[in-house]
Amino acid sequence: MTKEYILDGSNVTSLDAFYDAISDTLIPGAIWGRNLDAFNDILRGSFGTPEAGFVLRWANSEASRERLGYAETVKQLEKRLEQCHPTNREHVRADLSRAKKGEGATVFDWLVEIIRVHDVGGEEAADRVHLVLD
Repeated sequence: MTKEYILDGSNVTSLDAFYDAISDTLIPGAIWGRNLDAFNDILRGSFGTPEAGFVLRWANSEASRERLGYAETVKQLEKRLEQCHPTNREHVRADLSRAKKGEGATVFDWLVEIIRVHDVGGEEAADRVHLVLD
């Protein structure tokens, strides 16, 4: 039987809160980078998640979708712009401009896309991480 983890989206009010929820839900006690690349690594099973894959049930995902919308996306892209390599600044500025207009992918979209890479049909489907949005 595939292990199921339930992520309570009602507690996800920001990207940092999402990282807290992932820590508590998937990898309690583990120390990790708390960034999108490190989250991707967790889904590969290298932090104590089941090697045979698992189901990630994102309960109250609509609440998360709202809270991880364009306001949070603008906040995260502004942080990224301060820290990114100079060669990436134009790309980040363009993403930031779109987000300020309510266009393009949101933080919620980024997270779902990362998870779906590890789901059936994704580039890393061998990890067998199945996302269920409730």
